[in-house]
Amino acid sequence: MFYMQDDKERLPKLLEYVLCLIHLAVFGILGVLTRYVLQKLFGPRVAGLTNDKNILYLDLPSNMVGSFLMGWWGIVFKADISSVSDYLAIGLTTGYLGSLTTFSGWNQKMLDLIVDGHWVLAVLGFLVGLFLAAYSIIFGIETAKGFRWLLTRRNACTGSGTPSSSSNWRVDSFKRHLAVMGVLILMLGLLWGVCGALLREEFSSGNSGAQLWLACFVGPPGVWIRWFLARLNGRGLGRAGSFKWVPFGTLAANVSAACIMAALSTVKKAVNSQTSDTVASGIQLGFLGCLSTVSTFTAEFNAMRESERPWRAYAYALITICISFGLGILIYSVPVWTKGYG
Repeated sequence: MFYMQDDKERLPKLLEYVLCLIHLAVFGILGVLTRYVLQKLFGPRVAGLTNDKNILYLDLPSNMVGSFLMGWWGIVFKADISSVSDYLAIGLTTGYLGSLTTFSGWNQKMLDLIVDGHWVLAVLGFLVGLFLAAYSIIFGIETAKGFRWLLTRRNACTGSGTPSSSSNWRVDSFKRHLAVMGVLILMLGLLWGVCGALLREEFSSGNSGAQLWLACFVGPPGVWIRWFLARLNGRGLGRAGSFKWVPFGTLAANVSAACIMAALSTVKKAVNSQTSDTVASGIQLGFLGCLSTVSTFTAEFNAMRESERPWRAYAYALITICISFGLGILIYSVPVWTKGYG
């Protein structure tokens, strides 16, 4: 959701939505690319720290990095970023960090362990994943506070922290918004153009590169849907607004992405062809990876944990994991066991 500050020039409603969607699309693609790079960097072929058969799943580094940065950009420095541009804050947090992290990929790797008979590893995978992501955001918040203290101390000594110096960077006029929108449209066109050319060249090979380029195409719609679902957060259920403390928008995004991820994994095993594997994997990496999020999930978890009722944080985490995992078993594991696709 977006909020315009009082001292900024009010934009037409349509332009506000267009600016939000473009920011989300560009930063969402960048999030997908970063997540893919971290998968390869920490995966079996390079660092060898993560793999598909361990509790240290492939997306764990990106979930930790995204949660850490959420402590910086989404909590401590969020107001500072919004003072420059509300849309930049949305792009960095909802777009980039939401797409850098993925709940559906985490849930699916634990389902795969269950199918292979590794129940203990799956349970440990959820516990370790939640622990590391939660403490990554805490570490991010504490280091960001330390950095802010250093900046404040430095500005106090040098006298350089004047409001007028930062106002030059604010995107608070119609012309500046149009200029930013033009740059982002060019970036989006360039990203999609390059990805389209590479996808056409590598699609027949069925390698991970082809999956990545397809993911960059289908990623933005996942970010947009998650952004719209975020409007459900804080509304509660029914007219009475029961259970307002549950972020139903984030919950719906994560659970739905986990269910679709499980369904696509079943289709991949059933069809077992190179084309279906490339398309399904591209959708999983892009659309579903962007639809689900761990960075927002951990931010909500941390906020509940620091509230007057910290039990809500653990209840929220348990609800999200149990529903996603339970539905995933019904969609994915049962067909695998009964029809022998595994």
